[in-house]
Amino acid sequence: MARVDVIMPQMGESIAEGTVSRWLKSVGDAVKRDEPILEISTDKVDAEIPSPAEGVLAEIKVPEGETVEVQTVIAVLETDKDAAVSAPSEPVAAPEPVAAPEPVAAPDAPAPAAPRGDGTVETAEERLRQRSTPLVRKIAAEHRVDITQIHGTGHGGRVTKKDILAFIESGAPPAPVAPPATPAAAPAGAVVHPTVEAWPGDRVEPMSKIRKLTADHMVMSRRTSAHVTSFYEIDFTGIARIRQAKKQEFQDRGAKLTYMAFIVKAVADNLQKHPVLNASVSGDAIVYRKAINIGMAVALDWGLIVPVIRDADDLSMLGIAKSIVDLADRARTKRLNPDEVQQGTFTITNPGVFGSYIGTPIINQPQVAILGVGAIEKRPKILTLDDGQDVIAIRTMSMFSLSYDHRVVDGADGDRFMADLKRDLENFPEGAL
Repeated sequence: MARVDVIMPQMGESIAEGTVSRWLKSVGDAVKRDEPILEISTDKVDAEIPSPAEGVLAEIKVPEGETVEVQTVIAVLETDKDAAVSAPSEPVAAPEPVAAPEPVAAPDAPAPAAPRGDGTVETAEERLRQRSTPLVRKIAAEHRVDITQIHGTGHGGRVTKKDILAFIESGAPPAPVAPPATPAAAPAGAVVHPTVEAWPGDRVEPMSKIRKLTADHMVMSRRTSAHVTSFYEIDFTGIARIRQAKKQEFQDRGAKLTYMAFIVKAVADNLQKHPVLNASVSGDAIVYRKAINIGMAVALDWGLIVPVIRDADDLSMLGIAKSIVDLADRARTKRLNPDEVQQGTFTITNPGVFGSYIGTPIINQPQVAILGVGAIEKRPKILTLDDGQDVIAIRTMSMFSLSYDHRVVDGADGDRFMADLKRDLENFPEGAL
C-alpha cells in the first residue's frame, strides 16, 4: 500500500510559510499526476499545487485558511486506488453523514488542566478551541468576535475560517475581545502596521495572505535599502517600426512581439556590462550574481507577483517574447511552478500598461535595483536636424525610472546603466531579432 505525502512547497527564496487558500479536491477524490489539488498563497505567488502522483486523496492535514511552514505535510495520497481512504485529520468542510462500518470509538479521557493568567484553570480542550489560524484571528479582531463563543468544527474544537464566517453571517452580536498586541509585544524585526478606527458604513476586510506579506515586504525593503531613483526619457520610434514589421513573423512562430521583449533583451545585455546592478547585499559584502534572472512584475486581481525569466542574457528575442507571454498567462491562471518565482536578480515593473507616465518602484529584496516602465505612446518631441535646425516631431516615447540601492550603487553607476540602456533601445538593430 503506497502513500505519498503532499508538502507545502517553498514558493520563493526567504519564504518560510504558505497558506492553504482552497482545496480543489475532497477526501476520496481520484487525482491524476500533475492535476491541481489545492491553491496556496504566499507573498510571492498565489498558485495551484499539482498532485505529485496519481491516486486517491486519502487525507487532508491542513484546512483552508491555515498557514504552515514550508515542507509541512499538508495531505496524503493513496496510490493504491482500491485501498480504503482514511478520514481527514481536519476536514475542510463538514462531510455528509455516512453509515459507519464499525462502532464509533469511545471519546478520549478529559484533557489535563492548565492554570490561566488569573489563577483559574483552563483545560487543554479550551486551549484548543481558542487556537486558530492568523486569518481567523484577524477576522475575529476586525468584527469584534470572541473566538471562544464559536463552535469550532476543526480538530479539538479548533475554529476554522468557515466557522467564523458562518458565525458573523448569522448576525450574532459582537462581544468584547482582548485588545490587539501593542508594537512592543511584536516579535523582533516584525512589521507593525498602525491601526485606524472604522467609521459607520465602512467595510473592513482582512488583508489576503499575499497582500499582507507584500505589505510587509515593501516596508522592509524601504527600511533596508537606501532608495534613489533616476529618470530617463526613451525614444521608441525605431523599435515601434521594427515591431510593426516583425509582429506577424513572430506571431507565426508562436510568440507575441511586445515592447517588453525589447526592454528585457536590452536590460539583460546591459546587466552584463554593469554587474553592480545585478547584485545583492550580504552583510558587509556584495554578492555579484553570475546568472541574469529578470523578474517581471505581473498585476493580478488578488495582488502582485514576480515570475522570473531565467538566464535572460542567453535567450534570443523569440525566446524572451515566448517567456514573457507564457509566464504572465500562467501567473494569472495560478499555474506557475515554485522555481519560476525564485532567484530573480533584477526586476522590471510596467505601470505604463495602465497609462501611468512614470512611477518610483520599491526595490524587490534582496536585489539592488528595479526598473519602472512608463506608458509608451506618441508625444511631441524636439529634434535637431543635421543642418542644426530644431523641429517638433511626433515620436513614440516613454519615461523610465531606475530605483537603486545607494548603499552599493552610486549615482554614476545607475546613470551609466540607464544611459547605455537608452542608447541600445533607441538604436535597436533589426538584425538582433
